[in-house]
Amino acid sequence: MASAELRDELNCSICLSLYTDPVSLRCGHFFCRSCIVSALDAQEAAGVYSCPDCRAQYPERPALEKNHKLENIVERFSSTQPEMEETRIFCTYCTKSPAPAVRTCLQCETSLCHKHLTAHNKSVNHNLIEPTLTFKGQKCSTHNELLKYYCPRDDACICVSCWVAGDHKGHDVELLDVATERRKKKMRKCLDDLSLQKVKSHTRIQNLQDHKRKIQEKASDKRKNISKIFMDIKKQLEMAEKKALSEVSRQEEKIVSQISHLIQKLEIQENKLSRKMGHMEEMCGVTDPITLLQESDITECSHGGEEDTGGDGGEVSSEEDLDEVLISLTLHQSMRDIVTNVTSQLGVHVPDILLDVDTAHRWVTLSEDLKTATGSEENQKKPESSGRFMTYSQVLSRCGLSSGGHYWEVEWNQKGICFIGLCYPSIERKGKQSGIGDNDKSWCLHMYNGKYDALHNSVPLTLSVKPMCPTLGLFLDYEAGRLSFYELCDPIRHLHTFTASFTEPLHVLFYVTDEASVTIRS
Repeated sequence: MASAELRDELNCSICLSLYTDPVSLRCGHFFCRSCIVSALDAQEAAGVYSCPDCRAQYPERPALEKNHKLENIVERFSSTQPEMEETRIFCTYCTKSPAPAVRTCLQCETSLCHKHLTAHNKSVNHNLIEPTLTFKGQKCSTHNELLKYYCPRDDACICVSCWVAGDHKGHDVELLDVATERRKKKMRKCLDDLSLQKVKSHTRIQNLQDHKRKIQEKASDKRKNISKIFMDIKKQLEMAEKKALSEVSRQEEKIVSQISHLIQKLEIQENKLSRKMGHMEEMCGVTDPITLLQESDITECSHGGEEDTGGDGGEVSSEEDLDEVLISLTLHQSMRDIVTNVTSQLGVHVPDILLDVDTAHRWVTLSEDLKTATGSEENQKKPESSGRFMTYSQVLSRCGLSSGGHYWEVEWNQKGICFIGLCYPSIERKGKQSGIGDNDKSWCLHMYNGKYDALHNSVPLTLSVKPMCPTLGLFLDYEAGRLSFYELCDPIRHLHTFTASFTEPLHVLFYVTDEASVTIRS
C-alpha cells in the first residue's frame, strides 16, 4: 500500500501518470512539462493563466521551473515497479490507492492485487490469467461464454454452447488443457528439430568461416607468391636486356674497332700519296733537265697498299654488319630461361606432346609434326595393329603423364564434332567401351553445336557456358587427382574439373570427325 500511496504523490494531476520531465509553478504545484504547456496554451486565448490544481492566477504566462530531484525520485520509483509500469493494469477493488494487478479473473472480468486475489480464491474457483484489460480473446464471440474446448477439425477454441448446439456440434473436441499440452508436446518436438537444425547450421557456418579464412590466407599467400615471381621476372628481364644490349655493344665495338683500324691505315697511305703527289708536282715545275733526270724514277704509280689494308684496300670492312641472328638467339634464350623459371616456380611442366601414328583410326589424318589430328573423309588404309583404334575416329599421344603438374593447350577448328581429354593406355581399341568418355578409363570435354559437355563413364554433364574461344587449356595434377579444362578467352574461364584417383599413366586422347581438327599448342 505504501507503494501505491507513493505513486499517488508522483502522479501528474493532469495526465494521472508518473511525472515526465517534471516542472513547477510559483504556487508550488508540479506537472509534466508537456501537460502544463498544453494547459497554458489553452488559457492563452482568455488572457488569464491559472494553476490547474489551486487555481492561483497569473497576469502573465508563468515561468516553468524544472525539478531535477523530483525527476530522480520518479525514475527510481519506476525502476522498482517494473510490473506496474509494464502492464499499467491495476486492481479493480483498490479504488483509493491503485495497486498493480497480479491476476485477472475471466468469470468476474476483474483484475486483482495480491490482497484481493487471496480473498477471491477462498470464495470461488474461477479461471485466472495474466493481468489483461480485454476479454475478447478469452470468451466466445457468439455466446459470450468462456472458451473451454478446442476443436481439432476446425482448429478453433470454443465454448460449451458451440459444442452442444453450435457450429461445432458433434465434433470431437478436447479440453483446452489437454489440447494445450498436446500442442506444447508437438512444439517441443519441433523445437528439438529446430535446435538440431540450428546446431547443424552453426556447424556449417563455422566450417564455411574456416574455409573462408583458409581461402583468404591462401589468396594472400598466392598474391605474395605472384608478386615475388614478377619481381624475379623483372630482374631477369633487366638481366636479359643487359645481356642483349651487351651483345650488341660487343659486336659494335669489334666491327667499329676493325673499321677504325682500317681507316687509320688508309689515312697513313693517303698522307704518303699526298706527299708523293706534291713532290711530283714540284719536279714537274723544274726546268733543268739534268736535275730532273738525275732524280730517282718517281713516275712509277704504286697500286699497292693492299698488304697494309688486309689485301682488299678496305673494301671488305664496308660490308661488315651486326649479326642480328646472334642477337635474336641471345634474347630468345633469355626469354626461354625466364619462362622455364616461371613454370618451375608454379610447379607446372609444359610437356612436348606428340600424337602416335600407330593408334590413329583409319579415318584420322595426322600432321607431319604429329601435333594436329583431323577427321578425314577418306580411309587412310593404315595397317591394322594391336594399338590402333578400330571403332571410333580417335588417336592417342605417344607418351603418358604419370606424376606432377602439367599444362598444355589445344585449338579446335570449330568444325564437326570433337572430344579432347585423357585416358589410360589400357582403354579398349574396339567396341563401345573404346569410345572416349564411354568408360571409367577416360575423361573428356565434348564440343559440338555451340556447347560443351563433360563426359566420364558414359555420364554426360552439359555445361552452362557457351563456347567463346577455340583455344582451350588443360591442367593435370596427377597426385591430387585433378583434370581441369579452361577456355582461353579474355578473361580465362574455368569450364570443368574432373576429380579421380589415377592409377595408370594418362595419355592425351582426341576424337575428331566431320572435318574436325585439333592442334596441340605446347
